[in-house]
Amino acid sequence: MRRYLIQDVIGSGGMGAVYRARDMHFPNAVKLVAIKEMVSANTDPKINQMMIKNFEREANLLVTLSHPSITNIYDYFTIDQRAYLVIEYVYGKDLERVLERVTDFIPESQVIKWAVQLCDVLDYLHSHEPEPIIFRDIKPSNIMINQQGNVVLIDFGIAKTFQLGQKGTIIGTEGYAPPEQYRGEATPSVDIYALGATLHHLFTRHDPTIEPPFTFEQRPIKKFNPAVTDQMVTIVEKALSYNAGDRYSTAKEMRDALIRAGSETGLLSPVDSLFTVATQTKGESKGQTPAEQLIKPIWTFRCEDEVRGSAVISNRSVYIGSYDHNVYKLNAADGKFVWKYPAKGGIVSMPAFDGSLLFFGSEDHHVYAVESGSGKRVWAFQTRGPVRGSPSVRNEHVFIGSDDCNLYAISITGGTPSWKAEAMAPIRTKPIVTDDRVIYVGMDGEMLSTDMGGMMKWRFNAKRGVLGNPYLDESEGMLFFSSLDATLYAIDSKTGWAIWRFRMDKGSVSSPIVLNDNIFLGSADGKIYCVNKNNGRLVWSYQTESQVSGSPITDNDRVYIGDSDGGIYCLDVQSGELFWKFQTQGHITGRPALDNGVLVFGSTDHNVYAIAVY
Repeated sequence: MRRYLIQDVIGSGGMGAVYRARDMHFPNAVKLVAIKEMVSANTDPKINQMMIKNFEREANLLVTLSHPSITNIYDYFTIDQRAYLVIEYVYGKDLERVLERVTDFIPESQVIKWAVQLCDVLDYLHSHEPEPIIFRDIKPSNIMINQQGNVVLIDFGIAKTFQLGQKGTIIGTEGYAPPEQYRGEATPSVDIYALGATLHHLFTRHDPTIEPPFTFEQRPIKKFNPAVTDQMVTIVEKALSYNAGDRYSTAKEMRDALIRAGSETGLLSPVDSLFTVATQTKGESKGQTPAEQLIKPIWTFRCEDEVRGSAVISNRSVYIGSYDHNVYKLNAADGKFVWKYPAKGGIVSMPAFDGSLLFFGSEDHHVYAVESGSGKRVWAFQTRGPVRGSPSVRNEHVFIGSDDCNLYAISITGGTPSWKAEAMAPIRTKPIVTDDRVIYVGMDGEMLSTDMGGMMKWRFNAKRGVLGNPYLDESEGMLFFSSLDATLYAIDSKTGWAIWRFRMDKGSVSSPIVLNDNIFLGSADGKIYCVNKNNGRLVWSYQTESQVSGSPITDNDRVYIGDSDGGIYCLDVQSGELFWKFQTQGHITGRPALDNGVLVFGSTDHNVYAIAVY
């Protein structure tokens, strides 16, 4: 034990304790670890041997796992009748302590983010090779919330590999374990039930372990917390079904249901829908190349909240919106503040220009037109829902979608609608407008094309929602867009007929862009793709260290794109070779703007960055 300096006891029980310790193998740095101790006081040597064997099994199980929501294992050893497991120290507190310290209900928007992350890690465990792993003890005390606000599963002591038809020891936690677990059955469905019980506890603040006999049917969520949405109640009740066959068949199915519910209710942002999973990189960090070390911002500007949208650069000025409700005008040369226009809701899209007017939407349900020189409002048009899409300007009109499921054509001069076209879901993308038609898409994945009067021409349905802006190649008459169904589509822009499909490993919220014969975009599978626009074949892909939440921009021989880990990548357009990477402290969810060799982009770390790229 000379390597580890014990600092504190952070947990204890009948069979041992958990300590916070410093790893003295690194004398010039403070590296904290958690040491889990198992003490056997039993006089039967066979029982002692079995307990140590089970403890070793936990160590062997953990060492095979690699997921942001699972702690790393560093060491394992035994001393006499004591066994020790050295694991990653998680800065944070478990959900049991969170529930003890809060005086009101935890916001549903926060719970749904944690639930999506838990489904993600359960999907990882249940899909583990060569055999699925069943956690068997999902409950608030086994779920840590780290300093980044992400979930981390702890205590794999009773987790086991799943073999069809096999029964085991009756083990788990009363109140969270489903009926079949008391019969010794352990299938992936028991974790789904326990997650449902945990969500019920979070929403109602009623602990199922201290109110026996506890039946969830007699304690409906709305009785204790009427603010919880109907969509979420339905999800929790399905997960808590008495019969395993009536629950979600997989954790992934439950995750998809949570994302749909969060999107419909506005409780989960488009970025959160895909990227709520913790984005820290597991394992050793990669060293920077000399080129990366030289990349420094020429200026930064700090907003009061996250910068989720994209910037535009015009006349040596940068215009960008923030979730602090403001659109900012900055000097492109040095980032100095010029003016800001305050809306009453977050701004998550990219503004558009027409002459001296700047147009943008806000989550306060309005579309605004302000003077680009002074920042003074010219007009404001109110929709019936948050406006999270970006505007297009053409033919003396601003075309923009709203969460009220309508696309509006608004007169530039008066701010009054000339017409509107309906969709079946919120519209959060930028419409494509030509001289004779408008193309737009809803969050349900239905792409629609109308004439300039709003009359329908054709429809095309993706299998899931579309959150990235479509791209029109007018010279070829081809329309490209990505979807949450993990597909990049190419369709005929005049007829809506499919030309080809390219499959990715996961869904995408990235807005594709075309350079010469190639399409560039990112995906939640962590890859940046280059795909031939004529035949949909892969040219190259680059694997990043996180999910790619941003949209690309190209310039001659380079492509720039951000990811959910806060990195901006610069790649060679021909080979996909990395030139450099610049790191921020938040997510990159927008598309960079490029002007005169300066790349400008925002991050959820509240900053706007400008980098000289050549």
